Amino acid sequence: MTGDHLNKAASADAGAVAEVACDESGSDGENLTGGNTDVFAHASVLLSPDRAAGYVREIRDRIRSPAEEYKANHLLREKHRPVLEWLLSPSGPLHGRAHVHLVEKHFFVVDRIADLLLADPGAALALFRQGRRTFTAPQWRRFLEAANQLLWVRHDGEPDAPVEEFFRTLAELRRAYPDTAVARTLSRLARERPRAVSYRAAVRDGPFVLNPVLNPLLPSILHTAAHWGDGGRPVRLAHDRQNMLTPERVAWLEDTARRRGIRLTGLRLVVSRLDARVQLADFLAGIARRIASDELGGRGDPVLTGLLRPYVGAAAVWGDERSWARLGPTTGPGGAPGDPARMSGAPVRITGAAGVNAAGSAHVWR
Repeated sequence: MTGDHLNKAASADAGAVAEVACDESGSDGENLTGGNTDVFAHASVLLSPDRAAGYVREIRDRIRSPAEEYKANHLLREKHRPVLEWLLSPSGPLHGRAHVHLVEKHFFVVDRIADLLLADPGAALALFRQGRRTFTAPQWRRFLEAANQLLWVRHDGEPDAPVEEFFRTLAELRRAYPDTAVARTLSRLARERPRAVSYRAAVRDGPFVLNPVLNPLLPSILHTAAHWGDGGRPVRLAHDRQNMLTPERVAWLEDTARRRGIRLTGLRLVVSRLDARVQLADFLAGIARRIASDELGGRGDPVLTGLLRPYVGAAAVWGDERSWARLGPTTGPGGAPGDPARMSGAPVRITGAAGVNAAGSAHVWR
């Protein structure tokens, strides 16, 4: 069954609640520049428990590993390549029944800093691409780390240190690269120091932040619910247990989805090893993260990238044009890859309480 068929079925049976199983891979919390991964993947699967259990048994039979619990790494081993290709193939168990939301972490940082200081999501893509082309690799890394520290909700050092470091970095880069396209964006950022100061003060003195601006999990869950609920079908999510998903945040997700017109009827946490559907979502998330990361780093496997592509959602937060041309859904004229500037840079706003904006009030991040 293709994704289009699923959406048509959802429209025809808008009263039936679909329970979708979810898991993620690549979570480093808010540490998006110094963590272990450069891609975050949130995967979801729409299958009955019985069918999912049968597919997990088939994977075990094909791999024949003594491990009690299989993970994506088992499938990513070269000796199990045929099993991996079968799992993702059009004739495999997940085709048309699964979805992946991808986040390129470095672009996510740039996207968030542009939104906070400039309230201009469209500026993020230009800043990301111009910055990488203009700055040296160490300079680009320093800019990203300074932005990450500024936005990080948890900061154990001096309260004003992230603001000072970020604007010192901006000043140095502007001096090093005057009269460049990226310098003009840096100048716009430099004029917004009061917003940065207000943001840090709101984080320090304000209420508990339900949705930290740099954690991609919650917005990814909302994107997942919106994908499966397209056409008006009510959706319930079964998600692997995650420390981030506290009762307060689950309630926030449900409330935010309701106010956005996403028909999320509930989110329950399950233990992965006890739910075969979540195990399949776990496999897909880990596999997608690895394939996308390899493509981002110029190490892509064309066969695996091609097999992953039908699962990747157009709402991905992605800034690298070369890799997105290979990973992204073919939505352009004649089946050409969709424009990553349009897909990644376009504002996907979710109104409600989440991060803390410059005025100290709450709003949601993409």
